[in-house]
Amino acid sequence: MAVFEYTRPVAGTRGLVGQISALFFDAVASIVSWNDARVTRNSLSGLSNRELDDLGLVRGDIEDIAQGAFRR
Repeated sequence: MAVFEYTRPVAGTRGLVGQISALFFDAVASIVSWNDARVTRNSLSGLSNRELDDLGLVRGDIEDIAQGAFRR
């Protein structure tokens, strides 16, 4: 007896549930990333200029570090 499986999506595509879950996980990842940047920004902003200098940073570097774009 032959069996046909109709529930398997075509390679390279996602079903509706897959698309909804991907959207949900992308939203959660964006919120986590935003919160990490916020915590980093607040922590570094709370340091004195002397403490930042000890780390080799200046106040202008804080936003780049929070966004993960800091290169030195």
